[in-house]
Amino acid sequence: MPEIKIVTEVAGRVCATPVQVGGTITDGDEIVIVEAMKMEIPVLSPASGTITSLLVKLDDVVAEGQAVAIVAC
Repeated sequence: MPEIKIVTEVAGRVCATPVQVGGTITDGDEIVIVEAMKMEIPVLSPASGTITSLLVKLDDVVAEGQAVAIVAC
């Protein structure tokens, strides 16, 4: 099964993680929500699959381009 790393396009603070490890997602689902400059920016899944790993937790600070989750397709 191929795996995809999902990365954030902005730096900020993780303010929500609406998915859980083992959960099934579809293309376009919100994986993590990052707060940057008083805006909440969703990190969306580029493919359908199962979350195998969440690499961040609530209140973590993330950098632009940082992997936040791994999805098995």
